[in-house]
Parts: sequence; structure tokens; C-alpha cells
Amino acid sequence: MDAGYPDNADLVIADGKPALKRRTGTERRASALALESAVHDKLPERGLLEILARTAYQIGWTRHFGPASGSDPKLPDALGRYVTTAFCYGTYLGPAELARHMPDQVTARELARAFHQHCGQDRLHAAHTDVINAFAHLDITGLWGDGSVAAADGSHVSTWENNLLAETSIRYGGVGKIAYRHVADTYIALFSRFIPCGVREAVYILDGLLANDSDVQPDAVHADTQGQSLPVFGLAALLGFELLPRIRNWQDLIFYRPEPGVRYRHIDSLFGPAAIDWRLLEQHWPDLLRTAISIREGRLSSINLLRRLRHDSHKTASTGRSANWAVSFAPWCCCGTCPNLRCVRRSPRSPTGPRASTASPTGSGSAPKAG
Repeated sequence: MDAGYPDNADLVIADGKPALKRRTGTERRASALALESAVHDKLPERGLLEILARTAYQIGWTRHFGPASGSDPKLPDALGRYVTTAFCYGTYLGPAELARHMPDQVTARELARAFHQHCGQDRLHAAHTDVINAFAHLDITGLWGDGSVAAADGSHVSTWENNLLAETSIRYGGVGKIAYRHVADTYIALFSRFIPCGVREAVYILDGLLANDSDVQPDAVHADTQGQSLPVFGLAALLGFELLPRIRNWQDLIFYRPEPGVRYRHIDSLFGPAAIDWRLLEQHWPDLLRTAISIREGRLSSINLLRRLRHDSHKTASTGRSANWAVSFAPWCCCGTCPNLRCVRRSPRSPTGPRASTASPTGSGSAPKAG
């Protein structure tokens, strides 16, 4: 990072604070506009229900649905009923509203029964995996990406106030839930779930990657400020994921030196006086590996763990566990291409308390050493 700074045309360090230059996009060429127009002219217009029926027939994702007993469904048109049910609940129409738009074809009772008795969370997940795998084998997906990168973000979904799942979101200013999605660089949703409005999105970012059973297995994930925290950076590195968030007010971040006497020629003004405590990392290294293996094997939930390991939790800090975990994770939270740089934010309660920033895992199988 220090050696490449003179050739970096986008990064500028002024008065000890880094700044990125804004890039300006180029105008689209006439050939690109002509190609876009030709694609729209030849692309047929299809309805969502038609797309569901076509994919169900070609992929066969409806084979995962059926009675809990495992016997064949006693439905006159099982494929049609399952496709209609998926359309009903996937678009949030509800059985009553869809039955009103499809008179003499299906009733609200039949849709609700097919959903509650023939469709479960595990079966929906298996059907979703089939669709992702079929999409990944298309030729056009290779033009967009290779599936090694994903992006995670949440969006507010409005609901009725008289709802057991409804919450008031101060951030979005409405009543509803947060739909948190992981989308691969091949433009396919790998995982989605509803999360509470008042919980930081970073708590759920690793669970979506671990719950992905498809052939598309990203090892890098992009997120916004809500998708990062100090424990998430460390746990992501231990699990083999590279967390690449966009952090608000990142100019205020301070780098921890790998050793107290290390100095840099071009970027030394970014560093504070504190250095990484490598001895503390080595002391807790077996515990870190046990935790990562337990999460990978499904014995421990990353959501429950990250809810406890918050940097601002007074209850956890009183026992000293939060501080030990935070400093132990510190060497994994690296910046750029240099694995020896640790980027943190000062805690309001402690002048030298670490807080999260960008990370780049070293991928080592043993405790890393300072260079």
C-alpha cells in the first residue's frame, strides 16, 4: 500500500486524512445505444406468472413440495397449484386477493392449504437452490461475473400496522420489516430473509453466506456502513470471507501499526501511536478456531454470536470478553493489499478502543505474524 501510493491516481492524503477523487463516467457510444435498442426489440414481453410456470416445467423445482408424509400430492394439477401458490405469496398478494382476481380457478382456502401443508422453509430453500444452479449454467451469466463476489443490502418493506411482524423503523420512517438480500455478481439472489428494523444489518451478513447451498459460492461480499462492525470483520476472515464495505466517514479511521517502531514513507500520517497486540491474538487463537469451526458445522449461530459481540455493549464489556475478542480480531482487519495494516476507529469511551473498518483476510491457517 505504501509502495503503490505514488502511482494511485484516485487516493489523496491531505493533512493526515485520505480522500478519494470522484470518477466521472464516459458518455455511451452510439453503438451501445443501438445494441440496447435491438435487444429490447427482440426481447419478448412475458408475465411473472408465465415465467414461474416455464421455469417450474423446465427445472422442476416444484418436486420439493408435497405433503409432510412424503407421499404424492393428491391435487388434480399439482404443478399449476404450486406455481400459483408461489406467485401468491412471493408477490405478497395473499390468497384472498389472488382468488378474487382468479374466479372459478382457485379459492383462497386451496392456496392457503397448499402453502401451509405442502410448502415449508426447507422446501422453499431447496427449490430456490435449484433455480440458482440452473441460472448459473446459462451462458449469459458468465458475461456478468463468475459468482465469486456478492453484495448484501436491506430494503424496507411496508406492511399493515396490525401485523405480528410489523415494526416501526426510525431509519426508513415507516412501519414494516427489513428485507435483507445477498445478490451475486451474476445478478441472482442467493439468500433473502426478513430482519428486525432495529438490528444492525452486519449481524446477519455472514448467515446469508453460510446458508447458501447453491453452486454459486462467493468469497467476497460488498456492503454499506450497516454491513460492517469490528466482530464481523474478524469472524468473516476466520470463515474465509472477504468483507468489503462502504464505510461512512471513513476519513476518521486510524490505522494500528503492526509493531510500535514501524514507519512508512507515504502513508505514515494515517497511523496512530498504538500497535497490534499479537500476543493477545496468539493467546486466544485456539478459541477463535473452535468458534469458526462450530459456526461452519452449524453448532453455533453467527447471528447469536454477533449480537453478543457488540463494541458498545456495556454488559459484555464489563466481563472483559468483548475487549478480548475485539483485540484478537484486530490483525485480521487489514486494509488494502497489505496484511500488516490494521484500520480501526477510536471508541467514544476509550481513546484507543478499536472499532471496525475495512478488512482483507490473510487466509493463513495459523496465527499471523507481523511483517
